[in-house]
Amino acid sequence: MNEDIEICQCNAILKSEIVKAIKEKGLKTADEVGEATTAGTVCGGCIPDIEEILKEVNG
Repeated sequence: MNEDIEICQCNAILKSEIVKAIKEKGLKTADEVGEATTAGTVCGGCIPDIEEILKEVNG
């Protein structure tokens, strides 16, 4: 994965961690991603990015 970027700056969560959690756990919402990875659970600024990743992975 050549575009591994930090999505959640508050918790230092990388895109690859989010993608892995979505694929392994069948996550469908930003809230589920937050529960699985803590991404988006502090300031919420990365939730639009998380939702975009969910669309990419889940189609």
